[in-house]
Amino acid sequence: MILTEAPVVTAALEAAVRAPSPHNTQPWLFEVGQDVIGVVLDEERVLKVCDPDRREARLSCGAALMNLELALAVAGRSCDVELLPSKNRPELLARVEVGARHRATAAEQRLAASIRPRYSNRRPFASTPVPAGARHAVCQAAREEGAKLILLDEIGLLEAVAGLIRRADHLQTLDEGFQTELRAWTKGNGSHDGVPAYAGGPRPSGGLLPVRHHGESDQTREFERDPVVAVLTTPTDGPLAQVRAGRAMQRALLTATSLGLSASFYSQPMEIPAARTVLRSLLGENEHPQVIFRVGYGFPGTTTPRRGVEEVTRTGP
Repeated sequence: MILTEAPVVTAALEAAVRAPSPHNTQPWLFEVGQDVIGVVLDEERVLKVCDPDRREARLSCGAALMNLELALAVAGRSCDVELLPSKNRPELLARVEVGARHRATAAEQRLAASIRPRYSNRRPFASTPVPAGARHAVCQAAREEGAKLILLDEIGLLEAVAGLIRRADHLQTLDEGFQTELRAWTKGNGSHDGVPAYAGGPRPSGGLLPVRHHGESDQTREFERDPVVAVLTTPTDGPLAQVRAGRAMQRALLTATSLGLSASFYSQPMEIPAARTVLRSLLGENEHPQVIFRVGYGFPGTTTPRRGVEEVTRTGP
């Protein structure tokens, strides 16, 4: 059997493309061979201004890998995953060998069911507090993938990091190269990538932190003044750590979705090297920050579009 004709693999790839990515660039390709799927970083979709070191692109591919594994599990197939399997092909981030029959666990079923409804909610959240049990579950999800999720309000760093996010957001506002790149990925209805105006959310008029605005709308709304902000960190950095961080990020986001929570990213300080260095010093030199996002009870929004499986799949070696 040619693997691309197997419904289980098609379903897994459809799940993989639902992963988040900066500006919804979808920087992944999938090489499909006999009982094997390669996850490849698509260099043509790397953001040259805000992600020149490809860190965010690797995080996105790691998130796509997590979706792929979960979809295979609930379809009744095991898989053996090797990260960065080829020294000669650094763009090949993972090799997934599809294995024998597998009985999905309750946790795998719950997370897989959250893949499609998960989306980045760029709108204001409700003031309803996030309970301790939900906070613990999201942090535990990151730990299961070898990462740490630090809730800033619990360690007294929310105000300090909020100031860092605001400064980084201001710098990007003044950066014409960044703004040009942002506009290029702010798409109209009908596009299969980028962030359409309807998903961009309103311009923030108040609240503790600025949420990145996409689109040309002048509508303004006040955002929450007491957000739950999380920083996902890894003990090391580099391509391997970043792919692993992407898997941890996605497990945490899917866990949040399964609990009825929404999330969206504060990417600004992660995209400015000096700000990222300051963030690391605030958290402690043993922590390498990879992602910042907020969690809360969001009002209904909508998912962003994705390219079809046929657009991101090619025959593998």
